Amino acid sequence: MALNEGQEEIHVLMVTLTAQGHLNPMLRLAKRLVDEGLHVTLATTQFGCHRILKAVTTTTTTTDATNFISGIRLLSFPDGFNLDYDRGANLDHYMESLAKAGPLNLSNLIKQHYHHTKLSCIISNPFVSWAVDAALENGIPCAMLWIQPCSLYAIYYRFYKLNQFPTTLISNMIIELPGLPLLHTEDLPSFLLPSNSFGGVFKLLSDMFETIKKYKWVLANSFFELEKEAIESMTELCPIRPVGPLVPPLLLDQHQSLDVGIEMKKPDETSLDWLNKQRPHSVIYVSFGSLAVLSAKTMEAIATALKNTKHPFLWVVKTADQLPLGFEEETKTQGLIIPWSLQTKVLAHPSIACFITHCGWNSMLEALVAGVPMIAYPQWSDQPTNAKLVVDVFKVGLKLKPGPNGVISNEDIEECINQMLSGPEFEGFKKNAAVLKQAACEAVTSGGSSERNIRLFVNEI
Repeated sequence: MALNEGQEEIHVLMVTLTAQGHLNPMLRLAKRLVDEGLHVTLATTQFGCHRILKAVTTTTTTTDATNFISGIRLLSFPDGFNLDYDRGANLDHYMESLAKAGPLNLSNLIKQHYHHTKLSCIISNPFVSWAVDAALENGIPCAMLWIQPCSLYAIYYRFYKLNQFPTTLISNMIIELPGLPLLHTEDLPSFLLPSNSFGGVFKLLSDMFETIKKYKWVLANSFFELEKEAIESMTELCPIRPVGPLVPPLLLDQHQSLDVGIEMKKPDETSLDWLNKQRPHSVIYVSFGSLAVLSAKTMEAIATALKNTKHPFLWVVKTADQLPLGFEEETKTQGLIIPWSLQTKVLAHPSIACFITHCGWNSMLEALVAGVPMIAYPQWSDQPTNAKLVVDVFKVGLKLKPGPNGVISNEDIEECINQMLSGPEFEGFKKNAAVLKQAACEAVTSGGSSERNIRLFVNEI
């Protein structure tokens, strides 16, 4: 639905940081809005803009000092730090400083670039929730794109806003919430646990949910058919509208050239040739994202399990020194180890049998839309809850559980792999994954649940 000739132009400003899991869902939503005839600008920090332009040098066009990515305008604002400052060294300090400086700097950007143009909406995500203050100061309605499961939104809302379960949790606690499976302490997002070391993120989420009514819309990178019960449980409290899955088009049976997602790291392309030589549904794909750092004992357990199962494997490992000595040489005819993968094409490849994953939401969504069963090994943030969804809600996989010493054993990993590839639940996992893949594709096509929500949002703004 493009705008008709003579209709007023609709301008939308999106605000995000440039962590890949934050940036790409925003870009893909921006592309859908552009396809609806809207004018969309993405605003990020000057440091973030520098990272984006470095990553997309070959696909970015520059005109009159203005950068565009697939029709999406790119603007930047200062975050108060030099470009060479290590923003990850003290994340709490950086996020706290950005929350103080961000509203004024974003407001200045709006005044500079939109003094002759009406902004119809600002869309932020949970990690730049201060953008809503700049929006309201300038009389602009604000939407939030929730970039985790709707189930997490429901949990956080009931924790921060309704105080429906306590802040001091005991180890064997069971929590019953509407629209969700029974949750044990180990299934909760790590930011809610006493062991959480990221106080800044806890406060950020707390502040956001305290002022959640400032947002006129809450959109989500999910789809109704995937999280029906959790979404419906929020209808009377604070509705959330799924507009996803915001994943690479290749996984939705669309042409990959339509994608606006950005790879911040250079992927290894040799894996696709290697996958072409493997039997269908035979390869174990292992990746724990860009942030997780596993202990040497855990890496040894995974390596031993992969070697013992004798299945071909593709393992994403940042640096070879993380591997047990001699492992790469011992398994060179069995598997392939690479520093970063073309994950979309890997998951879509017919040789992939299952995915051992940290359960980051973007990786999980990609696997779900690719129809690939998962073995969950969550680390932090939303990942423990996501793993619970994999097993008890989506029913597309199993979860690895650490032993009393906090480390998984190679025997447990081997048992999970064998169950995934040849156990009695194997066919059920494959069938459930195929059903969700079909539902995801239908959600984003004409008349689908997410496509209708995007059109409703466009009509309302």
